Amino acid sequence: MTVKHARVSDAITLAYEEVAGDPAAPPLLLVHGIGTQMIGWRDDFLRALADRGLHLYRFDNRDVGLSTHLEGMPDLSAMLAGDTSSAPYTLDDMAADTVGLLDELGLDSVHLLGVSMGGMIAQTVAATAPERVRSLTSIMSTTGDPEVSRPTDAAMAVLFGPRATTVDEAEQRAVEAARVIGSPGLIDEEWVRSLGRASFERSYDPPGFARQLAAIRASGDRTPAVSGIRVPTLVMHGEVDPLIPVSGGRATAAAIGGSELVVIEGMGHDLPRPLWPRVVDAVAAHVHRAESRNGGSPAAAGLPASS
Repeated sequence: MTVKHARVSDAITLAYEEVAGDPAAPPLLLVHGIGTQMIGWRDDFLRALADRGLHLYRFDNRDVGLSTHLEGMPDLSAMLAGDTSSAPYTLDDMAADTVGLLDELGLDSVHLLGVSMGGMIAQTVAATAPERVRSLTSIMSTTGDPEVSRPTDAAMAVLFGPRATTVDEAEQRAVEAARVIGSPGLIDEEWVRSLGRASFERSYDPPGFARQLAAIRASGDRTPAVSGIRVPTLVMHGEVDPLIPVSGGRATAAAIGGSELVVIEGMGHDLPRPLWPRVVDAVAAHVHRAESRNGGSPAAAGLPASS
């Protein structure tokens, strides 16, 4: 896989990879969560999706990985108190980045799969640019309404705790975070350690994490926007997620008319290997159902806009 770069606006360049699958298959764009680089998508997970007839793309959001990093540190204490004025951007801006990437890829439309903050970004794209979205899969995400999904104190400490300063600390804190928010008894600590180390060495930017967190906070309750989504939508959520409790997934599904809700027993705020078959099968079935509704148009075949 070769990392490429797409200039999606005057200020932002995104690093991306065309990672797996038949180029003629339906395109699925993967959007990851807060502070997580595109290498957070495990290769075996991607191959499992590709083996079910999908063509995959992944990318680094702004402020992580090899994409553009902005400057400045938002006031997180003020954020917790409700003052979001120091946020340099919102989820709308990150959604615009995603649409800009589609333009650079020459794709009229794609299927979107987002996890956690990535699910919020994908929801925003589906709400603001529905013509670019063939289907939406929102995993372990929420509408932003604080009343429907409150994290545990321990999960909040993972978000707002001090960042690592060395690669060894990054590795250890990744494991500690996974033990708090991950799926009990299903965490692959060796993988988590290796990802923590690889992410630190590839690109480490604690203020970038804070800026993304500020973007979520500044976007507030997105329920009215989410309620306007009309593209085929699958909502998946872990039953024991302590960071975005399952009530957040239920609220998302309730807001999007006609959506399908899948609650996975034993799943926390991660995608552990033992649960991949259920996740992958549900995503692939959802994408192919949406494709069948498109009637085999050039866009439905994953062809570039110029074809």
